[in-house]
Amino acid sequence: MSAPVASTLPPLIEARRAEIGGICARFGVRRLEVFGSAATGAFDPAHSDVDFLVDFAPAGPADRFAQYFGLKEALEALLGRPVDLVEEGASSNRYFLESLNKSRRLLYAA
Repeated sequence: MSAPVASTLPPLIEARRAEIGGICARFGVRRLEVFGSAATGAFDPAHSDVDFLVDFAPAGPADRFAQYFGLKEALEALLGRPVDLVEEGASSNRYFLESLNKSRRLLYAA
């Protein structure tokens, strides 16, 4: 049974949506979605990391490296906790994709 998608995001994320949008614009993000516990209502402020699905604008390999790690570090600094980034299309594991698709919530779109 899948976890229901939360009607609101954790305050940690909701209160920082504008800053998250600015970070996304700085690192060439086309779309950023949250999934996992932060999207299902199972988020534990004391222990949970934050899982994001990201779609970057086209870039060369060196630029993509800088985009990925720059985004990850900026989000971790803003949120004060570990962040997992999964690039759109990076996984073909159907079980992971089913789980992701049940909980994903759009945070930013360019």
